[in-house]
Amino acid sequence: MHGPAMSGWLLVVLCGVTSAYCLLRSRSGPRQERGVARGEALMGVGMAVMAVPAAVFAPPRWSGLVYVAVFGAAALRALWWVRGGVRGSHHGHHLIGSAAMVYMAVAMAHPADGGGGHGAHGAQSGGVPLLTGLLLAYYAVYVLRVGARLMPVPAAASPAGGTVSWGARPELALACRLSMALGMLTMLLTL
Repeated sequence: MHGPAMSGWLLVVLCGVTSAYCLLRSRSGPRQERGVARGEALMGVGMAVMAVPAAVFAPPRWSGLVYVAVFGAAALRALWWVRGGVRGSHHGHHLIGSAAMVYMAVAMAHPADGGGGHGAHGAQSGGVPLLTGLLLAYYAVYVLRVGARLMPVPAAASPAGGTVSWGARPELALACRLSMALGMLTMLLTL
């Protein structure tokens, strides 16, 4: 009973809270980070909705098309920014994340058993093992890299001597990215 449903709800909470923080960060963070925060918030909402256990809510068959359209558009936007050579941002990571969401939506719409798989914790979904393995490897390395960067971050202070607002704290942004990557790694493991 507590297997897939419990992990699904934990993913919903993790991704939902992270998404809410990213939305707040997009309002109060540094200007160059606001677009990145909005992209992370979109990813968090999509992951939270996708992780809802199928026993609670069986999404309609057309929901996969919505995922493909939304995250396909997000991938194209990230590709546009990557192509433009924007430095100091996470558009390359957002490109991979959006493409992974499209991949999971397609894989869950066409499960290996021929039935209608729903959600990350529904029926067995079908994916391309090599592609799933590459995405798992990418996210495992990303989690380790971001986790290592998170450890030595000192308390932030503003140039004027006060403290930085909680929306602009670099360690919270890293924790947000780490939790999103862990969520994606978990969802990919269920494919």
